[in-house]
Amino acid sequence: MPDKKAHILVTDDEKAIRNTLQEILEFEDYTVSTVESGKAALDFVAENDIDLMFLDIKMQGMDGLETLQAIREKGYEFPVIMISGHGTIEIAVEATKMGAYDFLEKPPDLNRLLIAVRNALSQKNLEKEYRQIKKKLPKIQEIIGESSAIDKVKKMIAKVAPTQSRVLITGENGTGKELVAKWIHEKSPRSAGPFVEVNCAAIPSELFESELFGHEEGAFTGASDQRIGKFEQADGGSLFLDEIGDMSLEAQAKVLRALQESKITRVGGNETISVDVRILAATNKDLEKEIEDGNFREDLFHRISVIPIKVPPLRERKEDIPLIAKACLQNLKKRDVSFSSISFSDDALQSLQKKEWSGNVRQLQNAVERLGIMASGDEITKETVRDVLKTRDLKAEDLGKLADETQDFQEFKETAERLFLVKQLEKNDWNISQTAESIGIQRSHMYTKLKKYNIER
Repeated sequence: MPDKKAHILVTDDEKAIRNTLQEILEFEDYTVSTVESGKAALDFVAENDIDLMFLDIKMQGMDGLETLQAIREKGYEFPVIMISGHGTIEIAVEATKMGAYDFLEKPPDLNRLLIAVRNALSQKNLEKEYRQIKKKLPKIQEIIGESSAIDKVKKMIAKVAPTQSRVLITGENGTGKELVAKWIHEKSPRSAGPFVEVNCAAIPSELFESELFGHEEGAFTGASDQRIGKFEQADGGSLFLDEIGDMSLEAQAKVLRALQESKITRVGGNETISVDVRILAATNKDLEKEIEDGNFREDLFHRISVIPIKVPPLRERKEDIPLIAKACLQNLKKRDVSFSSISFSDDALQSLQKKEWSGNVRQLQNAVERLGIMASGDEITKETVRDVLKTRDLKAEDLGKLADETQDFQEFKETAERLFLVKQLEKNDWNISQTAESIGIQRSHMYTKLKKYNIER
C-alpha cells in the first residue's frame, strides 16, 4: 500500500496534465497539490512539506531545469521526477546530473508512473532512516580523559554548544583545540549544517580575502572561475578559524566587518551576500598580549571571545595519558591490521605518563604509532618506550652523540632538522615570519614543520 501521508506536488503549465496526474495519484491515496510555474513551485515548497515533485521541463518563465537547480541549491532533498513532451536523451542526462530522480515522457504510461512514484518514495524513506541512524552514531573522535581539567572542558562544551555564542578556544599546540570546536558544532543546533575549517596561518596574505569571501570570475589574474569562499560554504553551520592569532591586521579588519554585518562581498563583485555562520576560533597565542603589542585588534578579540575555553596541556592532566595512549593504539588497530595484536604493558603506560609531552596529545599520538611499529613482539614495554623515544628531547650539543648512536638516516635527519628550527626560532625571538624569511622557506611551510616536529615556544 502506498504511504497515505506522502504529499506530491505536480508542477506543469498545462492544466490538463495537472488534472490528469492529480486524479491518478489521488486515486492511489496520495495527497496531491498542483502549481503552474517554477516560481510558484519554489514558493509552495518554502511553505509546505512535500515528499515528491513532478516537474515539467518546458514551462513559461522559469523552466523545469532552472527550477530543479534552484530546488537543489536551496537544499531541498525530496526526489524530483521530470516530465516532458519533448524528451531527449540529452535533456534526461542533464536533468539526472542536476539531481532528478527519474524522467518520464508525456503522456506517461500509468504503470511506469506509479512504479516511479513508489520507488522514489521508498528511496526517500531509506535515506531518511539512514540519516537518523547516522545522526545517532558518533561522527567525530571522543575527547579522551577523566581528569578534572578535561572534565571542566567537557562541561563547558555541553553548556556552550546549544547557544549561538562565539567561542574562543585557547591552548598550546597539540592539545586538541580543533576537536573541541568540532564537538561544539556537533552538539549545537547547527550540527546538520557544515563545519568549515580555515587555517589562518597557512593562507598567504594576498589570498586570504579570496579564501574567506570568495571571488568572481576575472577578479584577478588566475581567477578563471567564480569561487565560493569559506563564509558562504559555512552558511547555516559553523566556521572554525584556527590559528586566528596569525591573521594579518588587514584581514582582521575584513573579518570584523563580516561579523558585524553578517554579510560579505566576493572579491571583484558588487553583490552583498548575507551569511549565517557561527564563529569558533582557536589560537595558541595570548591574544591580550598580542593586542598590547599591536598585532591583534581589540574589537575583533571582543567579538570572537564571547565564551573562552582553555584546553589544558597534558602536563596538567597526566592521569589521562594512559587512557589517551590506549585510545590512540585502538584507532591504529582500526585502520591498520598490522597493529591488531599490539598492546601496552602497565610499566610502558607508566613511563609514558612520566614523560614530558611538549607537543601534547598530537605528539603522544605520533609516539604511540612509532612505538607500535618499533615494538619487538606484540607488547610495547617500558624498554620499548625508553629505546624508541630517547632522542626526542636531545639538545643541540648532542648531535654528535646522536650520529654515533643512530643507524637510521631518516631519524637522524628529522632530529637534526628539528634542532635547527628550534635554534633559528630562538635567534629570532620566536618570530615565525622572520624565522621563515631568514632560513629561506615560506611561512606556511614553517607552520607545517612546527606541527610535524611538535615545536612550541
